Amino acid sequence: MERTKTYCLEILIMSLEIKGLYKDFDEISLFSDFSIGFPEETITCILGPSGCGKTTLLNIIGKILIPDSGRLIGFDGKVISYIFQDPRLLPWKTVEDNIGFVISNDITASERQKIVTRFIRLVELEAFTGYYPSKLSGGMRQRVSIARAFAYPSDIILMDEPLKGLDIKLKLNLIQTFSQIWQADKRTVIFVTHDVDEALLLGNEIVVLSQAPVKILTRKKVEAPVTDRSIDSDYLKEFKKGLLEILGNKSAIS
Repeated sequence: MERTKTYCLEILIMSLEIKGLYKDFDEISLFSDFSIGFPEETITCILGPSGCGKTTLLNIIGKILIPDSGRLIGFDGKVISYIFQDPRLLPWKTVEDNIGFVISNDITASERQKIVTRFIRLVELEAFTGYYPSKLSGGMRQRVSIARAFAYPSDIILMDEPLKGLDIKLKLNLIQTFSQIWQADKRTVIFVTHDVDEALLLGNEIVVLSQAPVKILTRKKVEAPVTDRSIDSDYLKEFKKGLLEILGNKSAIS
């Protein structure tokens, strides 16, 4: 599938937009005339306090939830895949079969195998193709989940805190894996997280949301290449400091 980028005076145009979104839960106004745009072929990371509506926003984009009102522009006809905190693999299928499961039966068996092999190689699980999920570590299962999301012919990948609860070494490995696979096959990614470091290491753009009713507190581009970032760099340290000041709780996220 061919995808293109659109630029105007070097400003990335928001070709995917949500305008005038309203959504209430239990008489709480979560979104009230809320608008946001997402540039295509970009990783947009969304930060914000617990309960502010980050997952709700993903579920509205993914058509799991219906908004009370509002317009989703540019999403019609887009194919969406989801990476959850829980890998949600089929326990009775091997690594190879879990990835192949999402590929259309309309293509030939040989082409299907090529796709599966390619993504298994990208997540470096060639030695585990015949393993079932119960025999894999948590990090391996999440790598299969990432490979499956990319193997599915989607335009948009939604990520709902898929790295939450993982130790730092495993988290960094998965961020590197995702960055490499995204560079090889760029999609529009909308990534929800509570972790500033995750956002800084993975995102092209970072959006910080307020408590409900949700407003955008800031939106910033991360200029350093995704494949060449260190959380210890002066650039990301200064960037992080600014984000934590906006979030208003420096002790909440280390």
